[in-house]
This record gives sequence, C-alpha cells and structure tokens, in this order.
Amino acid sequence: MKKLYSTIKHLGRHVVFDFWGCTNLNSLVAMRKMLKEAVKACGVTLLEVKIRTFSPSGISDVALIAESHISIHTWPEHEYAAVDVFTCGKKVDPYLAVPVFKKYLKPKKAEVIDLDSVDFDTLYF
Repeated sequence: MKKLYSTIKHLGRHVVFDFWGCTNLNSLVAMRKMLKEAVKACGVTLLEVKIRTFSPSGISDVALIAESHISIHTWPEHEYAAVDVFTCGKKVDPYLAVPVFKKYLKPKKAEVIDLDSVDFDTLYF
C-alpha cells in the first residue's frame, strides 16, 4: 500500500498574510468583527471564535471553522499582524478574505506566503 504522504501534496489551502503599518490591532471589537466577516467572505462555516488579549497589548483571535481555521495575532507596538487561513479542500478561496483584512487593519505593507505554491519535494526531513 502506498503511503498517503507520498501521493497527496495538499489536502487544503493554506495562506499566511503578514501585514505592517496596521491600525485597530488592540481592538477586541474590530478583531472579532474582522474574523467573522472574513469567515463570511470565504463562505465557510463558523463553529467558534476564541480571543485572547495580552498585557500590555496584543491579541490572538482564532475562528474555528468546519473547514479548519482563520487566525490573527497582533503586535500593536510594531503595527504588525500575522493572519493565517487554512481551509480543507480546494473549493474555498482564502484570498476572498483579503478585502476584509484590508478594511479592518488598513495595512501600509503586506506579504503573502501561499503554502500551496511550496514545492514539498525540495524540502528535506
């Protein structure tokens, strides 16, 4: 029997967004609204939202979705936010949430790492 990991490269879509020069990074209300709107924009099923604040500042917020998760971690002192979107299957497009992230974070700069484009055959374990 062939091993699953040798035949399947991706079981879902996984995109990481790095945003700099952001606003609203310490707003519980804004981050919660942003996640819920991102879930709606992607057309996925929201199961639960968990939020954690840090002292003196910063938020980690995770939307658990039936298809996996959308999370944000903020560093207001650096005007930086890291957003992670993972969805099972190929039908959901994580990029549909980008206008929502831009609306709430108002970043001056963004970088994207699309893990679907990583060539896992070149990685060494």
